[in-house]
Amino acid sequence: MIVVGIDEAGYGPLLGPLVVSATAFEVPDVLADRNLWEVLAEGICHEPARNETRLPIADSKKLFNRKKGIDTLERTALVMLKVAGRSPATLRELVKVLAPQKLDHLSQHPWYAEYDCPVPSAVTGSDIATSANAIARCFDSNGVSIRGIFCEVVTEGDFNQRIKVTRNKATLLMQAGLRLIQRIKSRVPGPMAIHVDRQGGRAKYREALMTFFEGEPLRINSETPTCSAYAMGAGESSWTIDFTTKGESSHMPIALASVFSKYVRELFMGAVNSYFKNRIEGLTPTAGYYTDAKRFLADIAPAVEQEQIDKSLLVRSR
Repeated sequence: MIVVGIDEAGYGPLLGPLVVSATAFEVPDVLADRNLWEVLAEGICHEPARNETRLPIADSKKLFNRKKGIDTLERTALVMLKVAGRSPATLRELVKVLAPQKLDHLSQHPWYAEYDCPVPSAVTGSDIATSANAIARCFDSNGVSIRGIFCEVVTEGDFNQRIKVTRNKATLLMQAGLRLIQRIKSRVPGPMAIHVDRQGGRAKYREALMTFFEGEPLRINSETPTCSAYAMGAGESSWTIDFTTKGESSHMPIALASVFSKYVRELFMGAVNSYFKNRIEGLTPTAGYYTDAKRFLADIAPAVEQEQIDKSLLVRSR
């Protein structure tokens, strides 16, 4: 059975990309409904703690603290990529692994066009390799493997173009997640259980699923304030999907997707900050969220005007 988790980072900010990620695991059928934190407890834990030697896989908010830095988040992301057989050495190599369809589009934004940075930046390659070996042994002993890690990077200009079409940020987010499912289904055949972290108060997804996966049979299993669950397809291609509030706390693959979304977004924000720091002396970097983004935009206004930067490539409309 393939178990998938999907989550995002950057839904609310004014600057930087929206990143939606999916992680796919193959597990023995008898473990399909089990809590993977419990199954893999020998090697992974639910949250970081002092003197904890296991790899933390949790909601990115628990792993990332801007004052302390990116090291815990980065370690978890790159260890799991190493277990999956991938070891990118730079941001652009990371994008090629996770979101290859996006690489050729980065040139549309001046801050991404030439930017690259080494990864890892906060932890060592030897630490990643050692941890990855331990996780791989834990996975092997439980019959679990990583079948893929996938990202949709919706850069600022792309975000604004899609908003013109959808008129709705929640619809844009939904479509990004469904595109990830299409990628996974084309790469990883067989029955799937897909878990998606629910955003907002929406409880009905039937219409969106039937539109995106036209022609596939669909059955509503439940639609409640906390979880909407559906069964789709038939036979060997059957799959289930649920949209669950606080899903990153109940499904390990969702938590790991949260980690990758946040990690990739932070690296992209590094590009934005680096570009304008080279043009505005003493510029304080931003995380891109509304209040500080307004401050940042005021600070960089001279560079934006001098270089005649198209603001639709810089500032998100919603």
